[in-house]
Amino acid sequence: MSIEVSIITPSFNSGKFISKTIESVLEQTFENWEMIIVDDCSNDNSLKIIKEYCKKDARIKLIVLDKNGGSGKARNIAIKKSRGRYLAFLDSDDYWASSKLEKQIVFMQKNNCPFTYSQYYEFNNNTGNIETIVKCPSTVTYKMLLVNGGYIGCLTVIYDTTCFGKRYMPEIRKRQDWALWVKMLKEIKFAKGIQEPLAYYRTGHTSLSKNKFKLVKYNFTVFYKVLGMSYIECLYRMTLFLMYHLFFKSKLRIKLKA
Repeated sequence: MSIEVSIITPSFNSGKFISKTIESVLEQTFENWEMIIVDDCSNDNSLKIIKEYCKKDARIKLIVLDKNGGSGKARNIAIKKSRGRYLAFLDSDDYWASSKLEKQIVFMQKNNCPFTYSQYYEFNNNTGNIETIVKCPSTVTYKMLLVNGGYIGCLTVIYDTTCFGKRYMPEIRKRQDWALWVKMLKEIKFAKGIQEPLAYYRTGHTSLSKNKFKLVKYNFTVFYKVLGMSYIECLYRMTLFLMYHLFFKSKLRIKLKA
């Protein structure tokens, strides 16, 4: 039986979190998947933990890099090795609801949509409490995503390779996932969002995406180098991006009662 879903998981020093991530995949009600974990030169106990899971379930595959290249490069290596029709993304410190794959694949097939995402929860790494629901629009277009990369959480994305083929992320240290989504949405009318939280995003620990405002220079890099915009258009797009994050972004985030 051919593999339906390939799960793309970069890992770097994820020893504290990776078990929860893998367990959430093993608990999926949709079982026709492979999980490709690319270890990006970790120096903690990540490899030991991942190797134990590989022994328990052959659907979990491990690739070990001998030089740190960043999450974009790690994801691209996993994408290249993937065999599934659908590509799903899950970082090594996040996890999924058990029905995530099943609900999303059914949604994609029912709506004939090659690119989907969903709402997700944010939970605090220090307390373990789920603090926020990050909402998402029912549809996102190319122009919408240029203004706000936060419409689509990487941990919720699935795309269909029968429509796009295998698509790779630009190998920049940050914002590489958003850059890929923008390029893909330029080719289709819109992506569809499931109005239900199906994933859990960890906050409160060291992360490349912890402070969105530190990512401003990478946004400019995406506009200028990845999308090939003129310097003037880059400045215009950066202005819109910053205005959105200052005045409108909070509307997508719903704080939960303690």
